[in-house]
Amino acid sequence: MTDAGTPKSPSILAQPARLAERYLPPALPLLLARFAIAAVFFQSGRTKVDGLLTIKDSTYFLFSEEYQLPFIPSDMAAHMATWAEHLFPVLLVLGFMTRPSALALLGMTAVIQIFVYPEAWPTHLTWSALLITLITFGPGRWSLDRLLKAEPAV
Repeated sequence: MTDAGTPKSPSILAQPARLAERYLPPALPLLLARFAIAAVFFQSGRTKVDGLLTIKDSTYFLFSEEYQLPFIPSDMAAHMATWAEHLFPVLLVLGFMTRPSALALLGMTAVIQIFVYPEAWPTHLTWSALLITLITFGPGRWSLDRLLKAEPAV
């Protein structure tokens, strides 16, 4: 309101936000977040295998030489990462067990950031933003979690 008691005209910057709120369902950005982060991890997982899920020799080599992790043998880490990069993205796309899947991939992102590629923090920050959004808000209405009533409507 202005001093005279008349309503202020809406800011030109507020108009796009109002249009988005009016015409874009809240489920859309959550669906896009699920698909976007799932694509990143699934594509990474596909580089580690031949065929459906046969882990490449080069994957074992990378985990023993470049992706070395403390406390986890390299062959076990190669298996865990490969399976995680295939399973959790599929679950995210389906919107099934979304929050636990996003949490698992956030943990994987933290491991990559701390132990493997600490200089890649801008990329990992982007991944983390998408994953934290899914952990916080869930999968949205367009998901199996919602269909199965495991999540409230958003």
